[in-house]
Amino acid sequence: MTDGELTATEDHGEDGLTSGDLERATEPFRLFSEWLAEASATEPNDPNAMALATLDAAGMPDVRMVLLKGFDEAGFVFYTNLGSAKGRQLAASPKAALLFHWKSLRRQVRVRGAVTPVSDAEADAYFASRPRLARIGAWASKQSAPIESRLALEKAVALYTAKFAVGEVPRPPHWSGFRIAAEQIEFWRDGAFRLHHRVLFTQTESGGWTKAILQP
Repeated sequence: MTDGELTATEDHGEDGLTSGDLERATEPFRLFSEWLAEASATEPNDPNAMALATLDAAGMPDVRMVLLKGFDEAGFVFYTNLGSAKGRQLAASPKAALLFHWKSLRRQVRVRGAVTPVSDAEADAYFASRPRLARIGAWASKQSAPIESRLALEKAVALYTAKFAVGEVPRPPHWSGFRIAAEQIEFWRDGAFRLHHRVLFTQTESGGWTKAILQP
């Protein structure tokens, strides 16, 4: 085996050149739910991790890993500090791409679409579900901003720990979430001899989905 190529005897999860779940699927969200559930049983860490790609003011792509915190037909949701690089970039250019890569399953899912803020009620509900120390950290951290030292961050954490020593920790005004409304969702499954399985779903103007099988 050379150049990272797979041999015919390696396990790809499917035999031959077909991939049953991809061929049968007529819309993307049920299939994504099934794949995410399988990844949750096999990935050693963070099966809900996804690469988030945005554009900065100069049109330069920027990408980082974030955690999916919910999804349905309305879109894929994650939360962040609104003053972070990704928060500022999405406010200025509200379009994004996502990539899920599940190495244990040899699968990936790509998503592209427009971005909108979640509602205050959604952000409040998710923030309240976070561990207390994570909520305090959201107040203490000015995400993406330069910091003079790690000690300065620890002092900020101590300050807000004291401030919120009693009662609930409210959601900071600079912390909320975004929803990526999928316009395209592509499913990729590894195939023998690099004859991979690729299916692209594209949303129509009526809200339905067209499906195309792509070359490897």
